[in-house]
Amino acid sequence: MVRFILFLLFSATALSAQERRPSHCIAVADAAPGIQYLHKAAFHTPLPEYSLRIRYLQHSMFLLTTEGGLTAVTDYTGYIGNVDLIPDVVTMNHAHSSHWTAFPDPAIPHVLRGWGETEAGIDHYLDLGEMLIRNVSTDIRGAFGGAVEENGNSIFVFEVAGLCVGHLGHLHHEPNEEQYAALGRLDVVMAAVDGGLTVDLPTMIRILKRLKSSVVIPMHWFGRDSLEFFLVRMSDEFDIRRPGESSIEVSLRSLPSRPTVVVLEPAYLAE
Repeated sequence: MVRFILFLLFSATALSAQERRPSHCIAVADAAPGIQYLHKAAFHTPLPEYSLRIRYLQHSMFLLTTEGGLTAVTDYTGYIGNVDLIPDVVTMNHAHSSHWTAFPDPAIPHVLRGWGETEAGIDHYLDLGEMLIRNVSTDIRGAFGGAVEENGNSIFVFEVAGLCVGHLGHLHHEPNEEQYAALGRLDVVMAAVDGGLTVDLPTMIRILKRLKSSVVIPMHWFGRDSLEFFLVRMSDEFDIRRPGESSIEVSLRSLPSRPTVVVLEPAYLAE
C-alpha cells in the first residue's frame, strides 16, 4: 500500500512537470508591476515560475525559452550565434531567404515550415507539454510582383505559461475575420515594421491596434527611421519602452496594464 501511494505521488509530480498552464489565448493583465527586463542575463539563466524569456536575435528571429528549458526559434535561418544550442523547435517562412534555411540542423527535433506543397498551405499543432505551437496560414506576394502564393506564409502562435505569443512572420496583408478569430487574444506579438517588404506601416498599425496585445515587439526594421515612424504612430494608444536590452521576461503577473511597445536590440547568442 505504501509503495502504491508513493507511486501515485511520483506520477503526479512527473505529470505536473510536463503540464502547460492553459492560455486559451486570453490573458487579463493585473495590477502587478510592469514587464521585467533582463539585464546582462545569460540566455540559459533559470526563469521564475510561469515565465517566458523572449530574446531578439536578428531580423525576425527570436529565441523563446520556457521555465522548463524548452527552446523555440522563429524564422530560423540556420545561425543563432556562437553557442552550442540545438533548439527544440524552429519555425520558418519562405517569403525571403532571411526567414528560413533549406538545411536546418538535422539534430533539431521539430522543424515547422510555414508553407505547404500546395495552395492549401500547412497546419501545425505541436503539443510539447509545456508549450503548444500552432499556425494560421496567410498569403504572400510573389517575388518581383509575381502571383500571390495562397497560404504561403504562417503566423505562428506559441501558447506557454498561460500566455499566447504570436509571431506575425512575413505578413503581406491584413488578416481576414476568420484569421483574426483563429489567432485569438495575443498577449505578446512580434510585428514587422519595415513598411515595404511586408505590409505598409499604416496597415500594420491598424492590425496591432485591433489585436491590442499587452506587449508589441517590433522586428524586421532596416533602419531607425521606419522604427521611429512606427513608434510615433503607436504612441497615442501604446506606451513605448526602450530597455536597451535584447531580451525580456514576461508572465501573466507582469503584463503591463496598458498596451506597450517594447523595443529590443537584436543580438545573436554568445556565451
